Amino acid sequence: MEKGKLIEFKVNGNRRLAVLEKPEGKKDWIAIDENGNNHKVRPQKIDYQVETEDPYKYTDITQFQKEVTQYLDDSALEIAWELLVEEATPVSYSELAGLIFSEETPQLCYASYLLLCEDKIYFKKKGDLYEPRPVTQVEEIKHQIEVEIQKREEKESFVSKVNQALQGEEITWADSDLTRIHYLEKLALQPEKSSKQAEDILELLGRKKRPENAVQLLIDLKRWSKHENIFLRRSSYPNEFPQQVSEVAESLIDQFSSGNFTDKDHQRLDLTNHKIYTIDDETTKEIDDGLSVEILSDDSTRLWVHIADPSRLINPDDALDLEARKRSTSMYLPTGMIPMFPQELATGPMSLVQGQKCPALSFGVILDEDGMVTDYEIHSTWVKPTYRLTYNDVDEMLTLDIQGEEQIKILAKAAKKREKWRKDNGSVIISMPEAIIKVQNEEEEDVSIEILQMSKSRLLVAEMMILTGEVAGKYCQVHGLPVPCRGQPKPELPPEEELNLLPAGPVRFAAVRRCMPKSETALSPARHASLGLDTYTQVTSPIRRYTDLLAHFQIKAHLRGDELPFKRDKLQEILFEVMSTASEASFVERQTNRYWSLHYLLKNSQEIWQGLMLRWLREDDGLAFILLEDLGLEFVHRFDRNVKLGEILQLQVYFCDPQRDEIRFKEVAISNPS
Repeated sequence: MEKGKLIEFKVNGNRRLAVLEKPEGKKDWIAIDENGNNHKVRPQKIDYQVETEDPYKYTDITQFQKEVTQYLDDSALEIAWELLVEEATPVSYSELAGLIFSEETPQLCYASYLLLCEDKIYFKKKGDLYEPRPVTQVEEIKHQIEVEIQKREEKESFVSKVNQALQGEEITWADSDLTRIHYLEKLALQPEKSSKQAEDILELLGRKKRPENAVQLLIDLKRWSKHENIFLRRSSYPNEFPQQVSEVAESLIDQFSSGNFTDKDHQRLDLTNHKIYTIDDETTKEIDDGLSVEILSDDSTRLWVHIADPSRLINPDDALDLEARKRSTSMYLPTGMIPMFPQELATGPMSLVQGQKCPALSFGVILDEDGMVTDYEIHSTWVKPTYRLTYNDVDEMLTLDIQGEEQIKILAKAAKKREKWRKDNGSVIISMPEAIIKVQNEEEEDVSIEILQMSKSRLLVAEMMILTGEVAGKYCQVHGLPVPCRGQPKPELPPEEELNLLPAGPVRFAAVRRCMPKSETALSPARHASLGLDTYTQVTSPIRRYTDLLAHFQIKAHLRGDELPFKRDKLQEILFEVMSTASEASFVERQTNRYWSLHYLLKNSQEIWQGLMLRWLREDDGLAFILLEDLGLEFVHRFDRNVKLGEILQLQVYFCDPQRDEIRFKEVAISNPS
């Protein structure tokens, strides 16, 4: 250590050259850098000393650095490594300078020192020397560096593309971009499983690491729509059909068009002479049930319920069957329906189409004067639907007493009889308003809400479907057929005198509903308490509900005398899978309805709605369920005053955030004009 020595040390981790000026105390030195700044340096902190006979001045540093810089070429280091690697010969800074530059000047030695210090590929330090790394290790390090460079370039490219997309440009996303977008989607859909990759992407783009920011970014990038159905995306329910399933559907339609389809049910009963009514909502396209009446020789009547027969197009465990099983049900959302079968099949060869000869599974039933089933028969049939009617059409026919349509009157009378018979047998009637939410235009948030009214026509169809479920259940029970059976344990209802103290209507129905156990699906018959039936098997919606299709497979095989397609153990396994998926689909439907109902209320936040206090949730906290009577919607509301069950409320939206599923109301007073 002497005055004029050129040294290197670090300041805040950065290399600094300076010239020793004078000692400071017993051990330290004062060194001056190229800018004339003084630094107090301890000898053990010095990383490098430039070996030279002539002393340096701090004004020489800039020129020295300039001379060194021109030799800082990594390719020279690679050449030296290639010369030394075979013998694994370690080198010092000066030896390396002599090897690659053929001289050992102070500038060249320092350049060699810098090359070796910064090198992460070819040499590793061993004591005061550097030895060449093995070939395999160098190749691996180079590969890792290439990967890191590629990642950095992909990251920079992604940021650039995001900015372009946000400015409205059309972007072609690379696979690496789509992987990053997938991480964002995962964060948006499963915030509880937040990934570091997604959070890093948001941070890279200058956004806070929150799930809602991932959602908004996906919307901004037009990867998701403004009203993306997150509940559907979170579910396992497929939104589109696989290519194989679509191809099978097209093939079946071609077979029908050319008349080459072979029906495995050769002995169908011909009921094409029946006058058959199909009754549905105007927008329904999957027509899966029809009704007719047969006048018997003794002037008594046999009621016929004809159910669409999609099972004739499907074999158990084929592509269509497995896809329907995977879906478990058609999903009905405010924005539209997602079918269990490809739409062209469901609305074509599978449906009961007006004026066309269609296959069906038909249930003929005779009732006694009280409405009890006295006789029934089940057949694979040919039918030819006569009229495609809406519920409004049927209500009008019944109200106006249209002549020539006696069968509609007979069916309506039988439905009333059945309703009374079931009530006498313990059925529990709960009549709560039901909201029908429809979205005409998502972008414009054009939402409508109507209350589903239980009319004569809806009662007619509902009772005929329940009757069919009872008959199917009886048939399967008598013949020991394992099929999905619906049951519901008997509820423990409050005493009648206690119920009568509650206001009639929704408040009383809500109290009863709260006591109702969940319905269950199993392979053994069980009483269905709310329907008042000892056995009940759903068979009336095989195009829309997979458990109904399972029952069709079993019943039709038995009618033909064939071996049942599903043994009990296999059926139990399928049922477990299907009920889980159906429950998930039901949740998606509820949450999607809730989302759009909040959008409707947000859009109409200035409206004042008549509400009804239904029941307490936590009375001590003032939390209760309220019903918006005009809309048939129920919400939780916090009261800050005493309120009675059944009390009429005037409510206005105070806060509403559909994305976060939050809504709060405030009570308002309506001034009296007088």
